[in-house]
Amino acid sequence: MARIIELLSPTPPGWGGTLLVGLLHSVEIAAGAFGLGLVIGICGAYGKLYSGPVVRDLLAVYTTIVRAVPELVLILLLYYAGTDLINQLLTAMGYQRIDISGLVAGIAVLGFVQGAYSTEVMRGAILAIPQGQIEAARAYGMSPSLLLRRITLPAMLPFAIPGLANLWLIATKDTALLAVVGFFELTLATRQAAGVTKAYLTFFLAAGVIYLLLTLVSNLIIGRIEVWARRGMRSLKEAR
Repeated sequence: MARIIELLSPTPPGWGGTLLVGLLHSVEIAAGAFGLGLVIGICGAYGKLYSGPVVRDLLAVYTTIVRAVPELVLILLLYYAGTDLINQLLTAMGYQRIDISGLVAGIAVLGFVQGAYSTEVMRGAILAIPQGQIEAARAYGMSPSLLLRRITLPAMLPFAIPGLANLWLIATKDTALLAVVGFFELTLATRQAAGVTKAYLTFFLAAGVIYLLLTLVSNLIIGRIEVWARRGMRSLKEAR
């Protein structure tokens, strides 16, 4: 037990501080990717429901491909090929190549993946809104942007939260996939600590506990948001 406490200590020679830094990076990537995916999802859902056939077809191709291809393959493809493509375009336009931050690249890659799933979650939530509310807003002459802010987003939030909660938890776990491209997050920090100390069981169990605690805290926050979003709505027990 003393050996375990020493290994997990936040100060050297313990590796607890390294794990906490990896956790911070994981949360940063997950939050950024979730936010980016949410923006893509709102735009994608609106595009699928209210745009022309060309935009709908392009969005259908995007969501189908992203949901069909394994996420690890997409991460490897977008991380390496995407950054190389950007630098090739810059070179072709006469600019110098740039070093893209691993944090920015990780958020962009996972956000792109999250956007496909978020699009379908948002589309389903919008379809769950009673159409009378949409028709009444249009009858009052609301513009599409005002309709989105005043009616669609507030009304669809209670229906979207369960799906978005799952996407957030998926985002926190998908950050571990970035370890394969060398980005320093919790999983890579755990691998480094375990490789140096050879205490594989100790550190991977510690990482599992950290991910579990992150999930539990997330569930508490999501539960409060869901209660706030459903204020004024009848509960399932009352409906019965």
